[in-house]
Amino acid sequence: MSSILAAAHDLTVLAQQMGNPTAETPPAADKLMKMFRYFTWFAQMSGIVAITYGGGRFAWEKWGGGGLQSPKMIANAMLGGATATSAGTIMNAVV
Repeated sequence: MSSILAAAHDLTVLAQQMGNPTAETPPAADKLMKMFRYFTWFAQMSGIVAITYGGGRFAWEKWGGGGLQSPKMIANAMLGGATATSAGTIMNAVV
């Protein structure tokens, strides 16, 4: 029993000597963050282009009297945008 108490005391002393470690950034963090910013920009721009294209096609289909395929395109673009936007929130909650 005394050896367990001695080991626990040694661990307590060791933990007090270690102190609080300081956080430091990983070596390639700036390049990774730049890549993530580019990816975010690309996702936003592709969503804007998809919704704009879907809106133009919707107007063309209404004017031409053809079958309506564009509302599905706009809905898919909005779903993709919601998924891309919520990915950052989900990752912040996990990390």
